Amino acid sequence: MTFIVDPINFISDWLSTVLAGWGLAPGWVQFIMFILGAGILSLGAMVFTVFLIWLERKLGGRFQDRIGPNRVGPWGIFQTIADMLKIFTKEYITPLGSDPVLFNLAPVLAMAAVLALWAVIPLSSTVYGSNINIGVLYVLAVGALGELGIILAGFGSNNKYALLGGFRAVAMLISYEVPMAITLLIPVMLSGSMGLNDIAAAQDVWFILQAPVAALVFFIAAIAENGRAPFDLIEADSEIVAGFNIEYSGLKFGMYYVADFLHAFTAALIFATIFLGGWRGPGAELYPVLGFLYLLIKTSIVYFLTIAIRFSLPRLRIDQMMAFNWKYLTPLALASLLVTAVVDKAVAVGQDWLRLGLLLLVNLIVFILADRLVSVYNKHKAVERRVVSEPRPVAVTIRESPTETSEVGS
Repeated sequence: MTFIVDPINFISDWLSTVLAGWGLAPGWVQFIMFILGAGILSLGAMVFTVFLIWLERKLGGRFQDRIGPNRVGPWGIFQTIADMLKIFTKEYITPLGSDPVLFNLAPVLAMAAVLALWAVIPLSSTVYGSNINIGVLYVLAVGALGELGIILAGFGSNNKYALLGGFRAVAMLISYEVPMAITLLIPVMLSGSMGLNDIAAAQDVWFILQAPVAALVFFIAAIAENGRAPFDLIEADSEIVAGFNIEYSGLKFGMYYVADFLHAFTAALIFATIFLGGWRGPGAELYPVLGFLYLLIKTSIVYFLTIAIRFSLPRLRIDQMMAFNWKYLTPLALASLLVTAVVDKAVAVGQDWLRLGLLLLVNLIVFILADRLVSVYNKHKAVERRVVSEPRPVAVTIRESPTETSEVGS
């Protein structure tokens, strides 16, 4: 092993050797390495968010024919740092009547939920936080911590708008977790494992080619889980407030802000790992640094698509959003799971190309049938506007004639 081939493990082995040379027991060496690894991974993700905020603001400006940040530093690259310094100096305000425990715990949970996801994501064939065999369940469970942070913020702020925003956001998150959990069963079935490392390693053919409908449903559900447009119901047009985090200021608001941007990239990272082969690529097993590069490229493509959707589509109403989930996405995910299970068990082991062709065919059929059924349903449910036979009254200005005015005056 050399530094160029696998720099992370090279440094890790060197540091372990140094600690062991100081006379530390193997258990203490492992404990220190775990602490350092978790700290470096968390710190690296948060520092990387500074770049993500600048990048998303610049891309958003291009999509909407704006300039974006361009004043502080070349191309505005230091604008996020200036915003950070401003947030650090803001006053901490705690509303009267709020629950201090819930109010202060909520942003910590929101940020911790995003950072904790990085613990099970394989960055290369040899670099990962923890290779647990229930990685998929871990992703779903940790995602619930973010929902807990949202509802605690709304409930603990002693603000009716924050409470309504929390209820609305959690209703969306819980609803869209259903099709997400269903579609995650398909990669588990195709790989035979719930570990993200095993799912990435099993993709000789990307799962997005074997289950395109499941990948589409997961992608949409991931955007909704992040609360990005067109699912950004955290801020309601009827209220003109920020939603569940309306009472937060200073660094507490900054934690929600960072969690939002980092969550978008993390969702793209998970999608790339589960459906695009993760670190898999030519030479990635021999040279782990190449695997990291492949994963970064795949994640960047998915992340770019989420940004394009955010700055291109209008916001949905909450009834439209819930109807889209329960009447379309969830049945589509169930149908995709059913046909994938049938084809996966019907085709014998070793006939990979036959299985791939059948999976693509049945996914196409499922998508076309679902689209047809939704179109027919919408036509039957559409209510035609009644046309009024008589002309509708129009507001006009009534002017009094001079004769009438003189009579009234006399």
